[in-house]
Amino acid sequence: MAIFQITKDALAAIPETQFGRERIFERKDLQRLLRANISVLGEDLLCIAEEFCDWADSNRRIDLLCLDADANLVVVELKRTNDGGHMELQALRYAAMVSPMTFEKMVETYADTLSPGAPNLDDARARVLRFLGWTKPDQGEFGSDVRIVLVAADFSRELTTSVLWLNERELSIRAVRMKPYRMATGEILVDVQQVIPLPEAEEFQTQLGEKKREERENRSHRYVVRKQFWEGLLAHAKGRTKLHETCKPAERNWISNSIGRSGFNLNYVLLQHQSRVELYIDLRSGSDEDNLRAFRALQAQQTGIEAAFGAPLDWQELPDAAACRVCYTLEGGYRDRPEEWPKTFEALVDAMVRLDRAFRPAVQELER
Repeated sequence: MAIFQITKDALAAIPETQFGRERIFERKDLQRLLRANISVLGEDLLCIAEEFCDWADSNRRIDLLCLDADANLVVVELKRTNDGGHMELQALRYAAMVSPMTFEKMVETYADTLSPGAPNLDDARARVLRFLGWTKPDQGEFGSDVRIVLVAADFSRELTTSVLWLNERELSIRAVRMKPYRMATGEILVDVQQVIPLPEAEEFQTQLGEKKREERENRSHRYVVRKQFWEGLLAHAKGRTKLHETCKPAERNWISNSIGRSGFNLNYVLLQHQSRVELYIDLRSGSDEDNLRAFRALQAQQTGIEAAFGAPLDWQELPDAAACRVCYTLEGGYRDRPEEWPKTFEALVDAMVRLDRAFRPAVQELER
């Protein structure tokens, strides 16, 4: 599909170009720009390292090594070609090689990235914990899966077929196309589209994947228990609020719904023995400043908001996540005994109702 520019008299096609033709290189340009703007890939990631190669007996390098909000490592493999080459095979090797990484090793790697030659482990650890929303490291939750994101100007049929087949077998691989276009004035535009899984079919494919996983004996017990917790929480919440009534139980550790304005979500977040409610600010406008502006406008009303909520809140700018949040953490999580869950359900729903009441008027009154 072409990209068109609206002019006074016509829809003018912007011609497609190639990164090589425009002398845009993988490592020097695309990799550097993605590292600084990782949200372009369409999810909340923390870039841990660039050109990661800290392993014995191999000089292979991961283009970008990231961490996602579920504490999974994410291998980002980048090609500027129109077919992707054999990048899925490379990425699989890298995912296997990085899978033994511990939480502390990941922190050391991130510290080296933040300050080469003078790493600050305490600062790096604090940044990671803030990104994950954890109060302390949890090796049991960290790195249970290694996900893959493939990024290229386009993908061959062989590659897409391989990726679809691998995803059916419980790997988690996304393919993101970055196709360049040249305007008549010389500027280069990049159209970024997720092609696997197709966004419009992702929920359906997820449902199929869940059904297949349920039929397999080696399904992760952690995901089963967490989904059971969500089922109980959402059922309990229906008697108190309509905030998340359209949400469905899932295996992930968060459930989200809008507070009534785009870019401002009320989230339940679930850990092993803790839970939290939060207002998450992600305007996805391409500018971190927009998120910070909204966050600080709300923070200027902190006294009144916390009085309405009934307790102090944790105000987090999250500079590494290109988002901001305000949260309240309480004891009780999905790894507690099931007979203790109802107490946690009640505390979470009560906190969510109070959070909504405290923030909704202030969010609606923010400048648009």
